Amino acid sequence: MIYLDYQATTPLAPEAREAMLYWLDGGFANPHSAHRPGRAAAAAVAHARDQVAGLLPPGGRVIFTSGATEAINLAILGSGARRIAVSAIEHSAVLDTARASGAVVDVVPVSAGGLVSAEAEIAPGTDLVCVMQVNNEIGTIQPVAALAERAHAAGALFLCDAVQGVGKIAAPEGADMIAVSAHKLYGPKGIGALWVRDGLELAPLIHGGGQEGGLRSGTLSPALCAGFGAAAALCQRLGESDGQLVDKLWKTARDLLPDWTLNGDAGRRWHGNLNLRRDGLDVARLMSHLRDMAFSAGSACASGSGRPSHVLTALGLSPQQAKSSIRIGFGRYTDPGEFAEALQRIDAAAAAQTSG
Repeated sequence: MIYLDYQATTPLAPEAREAMLYWLDGGFANPHSAHRPGRAAAAAVAHARDQVAGLLPPGGRVIFTSGATEAINLAILGSGARRIAVSAIEHSAVLDTARASGAVVDVVPVSAGGLVSAEAEIAPGTDLVCVMQVNNEIGTIQPVAALAERAHAAGALFLCDAVQGVGKIAAPEGADMIAVSAHKLYGPKGIGALWVRDGLELAPLIHGGGQEGGLRSGTLSPALCAGFGAAAALCQRLGESDGQLVDKLWKTARDLLPDWTLNGDAGRRWHGNLNLRRDGLDVARLMSHLRDMAFSAGSACASGSGRPSHVLTALGLSPQQAKSSIRIGFGRYTDPGEFAEALQRIDAAAAAQTSG
């Protein structure tokens, strides 16, 4: 199987797996227990917290969660915001949580390239602005520092979903809260974190034993924390070489797929995300033809509903164009030769469909 879906999840780094093994076996103690094994588990959690914090700005604290979705829920609902501004291309974890909060929700449009204007209008009385760092579907990188500054000038907090960016590019600047996920940076599934600026108080969503500074009750998994921490530390060490490989693969893809149209701005984007369209393409048929490859339908239809992606339609694409799009994701463990072969096969299969 050729894996080309790094936006959905990344392979688990061997170093992260190794860091988890002891805590899955002999180190099974509860990290919230006061005895010696418990204190050892707590030390492992604290070390992992420091490692994850190393990817994020200074001046904040890391709250472990079950994933980025929980982190986003904690940020939005815990803030008590009554008016929220969200970009039109936010992940559903942001959009649906904002709508479910009971707050007034203002949707900030994006350009045809999938970018929020750095001078986007923020309505008076807005309490929270939510703009992601790197879009999960098209890879565009938003001007989060400028938008955070604009939010603060309007008296609002700024939440950044940095799931697709942290560990790959510099952490977003100026945010009050940052949501991240371990399995998008070569760590395990089932754990994420919310970075919260020092001095900012949130209301907890989960009540009980008061773990995680009273913000997120429940027993932490030392194994998941250790895996997350090891993956984060590895991203710091390998950031430069990871970026060089991604840039090389991006160039290969652009050279091999000249007849495809790029969705999203060509300049302000993460190169590990390639969202392309080809008029008349039946993506389901393409994926069925290439069953030994794992890539994504760029339209990202919601739960099989057949609806086109809200991200692609926000760019001004028609439903037909959105549904003729694919997303190819790659990164640290992508083999360049295998990658080139896969792209040539995708291109040939698409051409066979659309040439007649």
